[in-house]
Order: sequence, then C-alpha cells, then structure tokens
Amino acid sequence: MSLHANKYIIIMMDLSKTHVELVKKVYETLEINTSKLRNRKSNPLTLAEKILYGHARDVNEISMNRGKDFGDFLPDRVAMQDATAQMALLQFMQAQLPETAVPTTVHCDHLIQAYEGANSDLKVANKNHKEVFDFLRTASQKYNIGFWGPGAGIIHQVVLEQYAFPGGMMIGTDSHTPNAGGIGMVAIGVGGADAVDVMAGMPFNTKIPKLIGINLTGSLSGWTSPKDIILKVAEILTVKGGTNAIVEYFGDGTKSISTTGKATITNMGAEIGATCSIFPFDAKGEEYLNATGRSDIAKLAKDHMHLLTADQEVCENPELYFDEVIEINLDLLVPHIVGPHTPDLARPITELKDDAESNNYPVEISNALIGSCTNSSYEDIGRAAYIAREAAKKGLKSKVPLMVTPGSEVTRATIERDGYLKDLEAIGATVLANACGPCIGQWKRDDIGDGETNTIVSSYNRNFPARNDGNKETLSFIGSPESVIGLALSGTLEFDFLNDTLINDQGEEVKLTPPAAEELPLKGFVNTLEGFIQPTDGDDLDVKIDPNSDRLQVLTPFDSFNPINYLGMTVIMKAVGKCTTDHISPAGKWLRFRGHLENISQNLFIGVNNSFTEESGTGINTLNNEVMTLPDLAKTYHENQVNWIAIGDENYGEGSSREHAAMEPRFRGCRVVLVKSFARIHEANLKKQGILPLTFFDKSDYEKIEQNDKIKIINLEEISPGSTVTVTLQKEDGSSVNIIANHSLSDEQIKWFESGSALNYIKAN
Repeated sequence: MSLHANKYIIIMMDLSKTHVELVKKVYETLEINTSKLRNRKSNPLTLAEKILYGHARDVNEISMNRGKDFGDFLPDRVAMQDATAQMALLQFMQAQLPETAVPTTVHCDHLIQAYEGANSDLKVANKNHKEVFDFLRTASQKYNIGFWGPGAGIIHQVVLEQYAFPGGMMIGTDSHTPNAGGIGMVAIGVGGADAVDVMAGMPFNTKIPKLIGINLTGSLSGWTSPKDIILKVAEILTVKGGTNAIVEYFGDGTKSISTTGKATITNMGAEIGATCSIFPFDAKGEEYLNATGRSDIAKLAKDHMHLLTADQEVCENPELYFDEVIEINLDLLVPHIVGPHTPDLARPITELKDDAESNNYPVEISNALIGSCTNSSYEDIGRAAYIAREAAKKGLKSKVPLMVTPGSEVTRATIERDGYLKDLEAIGATVLANACGPCIGQWKRDDIGDGETNTIVSSYNRNFPARNDGNKETLSFIGSPESVIGLALSGTLEFDFLNDTLINDQGEEVKLTPPAAEELPLKGFVNTLEGFIQPTDGDDLDVKIDPNSDRLQVLTPFDSFNPINYLGMTVIMKAVGKCTTDHISPAGKWLRFRGHLENISQNLFIGVNNSFTEESGTGINTLNNEVMTLPDLAKTYHENQVNWIAIGDENYGEGSSREHAAMEPRFRGCRVVLVKSFARIHEANLKKQGILPLTFFDKSDYEKIEQNDKIKIINLEEISPGSTVTVTLQKEDGSSVNIIANHSLSDEQIKWFESGSALNYIKAN
C-alpha cells in the first residue's frame, strides 16, 4: 500500500474536481503540523511555511535549512500534460501498481498545432495523434486517472477552475504548474519522474526553498495589469533570481488583484526559476471559488484563514522572516514589454520605441498572439475585447494577424456567450483551439521562411529563441493581452498606446481607450465538462503499445552505478551561454516523439552552442576527429559504449520542466553533467535519471576543460551529502589537472544514483 493513499480513498469516485472532503483532511493536517512547526521555530510563520511544512512527511524531523538541505513532502494531487504524461505513464507502468496513490489528471493540450483555427486544428490533431491520445486515455482508465481530452483546455487553466484550492500542495509535469499559486496553493513544476514517485505513493523530495517576499502596495489602474507585475519582478530578479525559492506576495496591493490575475503572476514565476509563487487567500479567492462552483470549499477556506495567510508579524516586519524582500508600488507601475529571447529584458512601453531602434530590432510586427495558460482568463479576454470593441467603433482593425487562445472550454464558451470573441474577430482575430499552440512551438507558419528575422508580440510566458515557431530568428516580445492588442492595432513596436494616436479608416486621428472589464462573468461561467472522461474499473484493461510504433516505446531500466563508468569519460560538448531545455531537447516538431525515448533522442543538444565547434548543435567525434551533429555524436558514443560528460554554463537547463532533457543524455550514455549552476527542475530531473549533476567549486575551472580531455572521478562509492567531488582532467599530453566540484545529493538521492535511477530504487523498495 502507498505511504499516503488512505486519505484519498473517499474521493476516488469522481476525479472531475477536488472534493471538499479532501480539503477538510488537508486543513486538519495543516492545523496539526503548523502547531508543531510553531513549537520548533518560536517565530511567526510566512504563508509558504504554513503550507509547505504543513505537507511535510515528518514536520518534527524535516530540516528548515533553506536553500541547502532537502525534505520530503506529501502532495495532495498530481497533474500532467499530454507531452510529459506519455513518459511519466510509461515509467509508472514499470512500477506495476494498480492505481495512483493520489488524485491524478492528464490534460491533452500540447499536441495540437495552431494553423487555421480551432475546429480545423483539432480535427488534424485528433487524426495525427490518435495513437498517443488513445494510450493516455486507456492508461488513465486503468490507473484511475482523470482524463481531459484534446480541446478541453490547457492544464493550468483547467486545474485553476476545477482542482486548485487554498492551502493545498500539488506537483505538475509542466514548469508553469505554479499557476495554481494564484489561489494560495503550493504548486510546483516537476519532471515526470517526480510525478511517478508521488503517483506510486512515495514522498516528493526537494531542496528546502528560500523565501522571497514581495510587498505589493497601491493598486493597478488604466492599462497596467497583473502581467506587468511579474514582468517587473523578472526584470528585478532575472531568470535565475528565484532559483530554489518560493516567492510569496503580500501587502494591501494583493487584495485588489483578481484570482486569475494572481495566477498569471505565479505562472510566470517559473521564468525567474522560482520553486513556486503564492498569494494569500482573500475575498477575491472566495469570489472565484464561488464562481467556479466550489462554494463549499470557499466557505471552508474562509473558516481557515489563519492557515491561508501569513502571520501579521511577517507582513509588518518582512525583512525578519524572508531571505529577500522586494517592494513594488502598483500606483507607479506602467505596462512593460520584455524580450527578445529572454523574459528578464524589460522596459516600459514608453521606452520600447527607442530601445527597438537602438538595438536594431525589426519594429514591424509580423504576428500578435494573446491567451495561453498565462493570460486566457475571463478578465484577460474581457479587457482585450474592450479595447477591440472600442477600436472597431473608432474605425480601427489589427494591422497584423491576431490569434486568440482560450485557456479552457469553460472560458471559451463563456467569452463566446458574452460576445468577447465577436469583439476580437471584428478587428481580425482568429480563435485557436483551447491548447498551448504557439506558446510551446506548436505553430505552423506560412508567412515567414526558416531563418527569416521577424518580430512577434504575445501575452505568453516564455520567449527563448525558436520557442514559439521553431525559428531562431523570430524576436518574441511579451506583454499583457491589452498591451498586445494595442501594439497589434498599430502593427509596430514604435507605438506607445499610453500617449500616441492612430489614424483610422477615415483618416482621422484617434486614441485608444484604457481597458476595463469584469473579473468574473456576471451570468456565471458556462458549466461544462466537455472533454473530460471519468476513469472506470481498469483492472481488466490492457494498455497496448505497438512494438513497431514510432510514437511510443516501452522503457528499459537504466543500468545501476558502476565506478568503472566514471574513469575515462569523453567530453561530448561544452555549452557556452544560455542552455535551456529548449536547447537540450527542443519541443515543436519533436513533441510527437515524447513517448519514444530512442526517436526523441535524435534532438539531443541540437540547439546547444558548443565552444568546441563553430556551428550550434555540432560536436567533434573523438573516435575519428569528425565534426557531426550532437544527436548523431551521442548516438555514436552510445553504440560504441563510450561514457561521456556534458559541460555547461550558468543556469543550465532553465525553461520547461521536460524530463526528456535528462532522459535522453542518460539513454545515450551520459554519466555526469558539470556546470557553473543549474536550474532547479533540470537538476532534479538529472538526479531522477541517475546522472550525477555537479557544479564547479571555482567557476573559472570551466575554462580548463578542453575537447580531448578524458574525465575521471574516483571514490564515488563514498559520496555523501555535503561532500565535494574531485574531478581529474586527463590531458592529451599526458598531464592531469584536478578540480573540485560540488553536488547537492541528499541521502535518498544518493540511493537513486546507486540504483541507476529513482524509478529503479522505487521498484526495489
């Protein structure tokens, strides 16, 4: 039996929502654990501490050493999207368990390519990906998992509408899982292997996060939106400033922000590397729960406000209780635009024109896109529709192709009923399927050629090169939906909608009106569960995988630790500069192979800038000194049983949570990844797959590593938490250089390493 399955038995009958009985049990546990925590700390508690430690496996024993030690936690649920769920379910099947230990859902949102519009794109997806959707559906039925089919909505929007609740803890196999923090939930993006652990009844093991407090004062007005808050935070903290930290928002400014607006902020906390972000529960949260048919949970949460807000002393003297405190005055905040190529390159809209000119960015916009998991709420679309409606009255239309992605069928049906879609279509918008689409590279473009430089603007969350359309030369700028609509009406980055005017179809000079919209629909949300399939008794159900399939492949366990494999490793590449999971294992066209480890490994390191070669995605085969693509090189080394090491720069592995970026190198023979610093999720994923993640003790040692070095690490049998590792560089001339590296493995993670993977350890224990 699982470690914590019993508390969920009561709700296994219906997985379309979170039941109030589960929430009651969570609050009972939070009361007990919070009391124990107070006895240990004798200090006021932040909200993050209450919820995080409230879910500790053993609150009396768990470390409170932030940013250093690891702890075990018991999440209340798991959510997976279709791209990552394939590999997660294939791994879960290896565990040979009858059902998941906690409520779990699968959401089909990643495999739908945007092209012509919602109806046409959905038909194509259902045809092209039938094999995968059938696998996910039947596996969900067999293992008692709630299944949301194609078109039902994007995972984070559906979770917010159906499952998220104040004070809960959830992990999800997508980096933007923290979206649920908008309603006061500790929601953490993880790799599939972490999800498998929890689904199998094991605790979730992670580094004890630091705490960053953000005090919001004042209130938003005019064109400024919640999106601008997180864009400002990203500018302040940068893409790695939140690494291994929970970002907790507090202050009077939080009370005026809608729940969906807060979710936008916590969603994009992933762009600063944060473990998660969280807001306190308040009247806005109560309104949202009531509006989404969860009044019973709203009442229960209101009765437990003391568990769902920080202690008053924390809010009065935050510098005493947080590792870092930032203050943002919302009265002074203006709309921001970030990008290109990174979400922390920010400037106010008033400075965009000059910045574009000074950096020689193409000012003509090729496409504008709003929606996705980050900004597809009723309020978001309503504010965008307001601008569109007023613009149409003034004789204006979008100067560029404008695409709208609703976040869920509930939201889509509601904004259609209330006329918002018509308002947007009136200025030229195309409505896409309720799916991720262009936000994750699932965008088929006919308007530009590969390698053609162009500028797009979106309300999405991520803008790395090639992220949206597979073209590295697309410059992607991010803003709020209302900012994007404003820019779309002008067609240029040179337009400042706060101050500039436009010429309408009558030749008249007109000025755009600041947006306004209801946070929640006055007529209520359209109540629909379209696309949801309730699990049935799956005991006799066979989940079949065609052995000849190029989409799905049964997994073979990785080999266990053998010290011989670390005595003469070849350096496959030395990444220079930014190396995200999009560089290591890009999405886009490769999404179709997410369930086939061998086939998807043909994208390994394809976007990496290797310091040893001139062209990205290439490396030097040390067996014959031939330059070849890194995927082919990794395959060659694998076939010749060559153990290898990858070298990286700062914040290696930032971006999406995709575990394939760790599974692929492991499959191809990688033993160690040695970098200046890691992004949190990717480091965890490497550990799960049995790869040893190391960081340079002295970052300048990165420069000492050369193409033809052979890397030796001895005495790994003696590795222990907090110890250092001596890495020997055996040079081509016969000399050797020793450098020191750090690791962050806990006692349990060392057992994963010794077993060859976390899953191997689970099966053996």
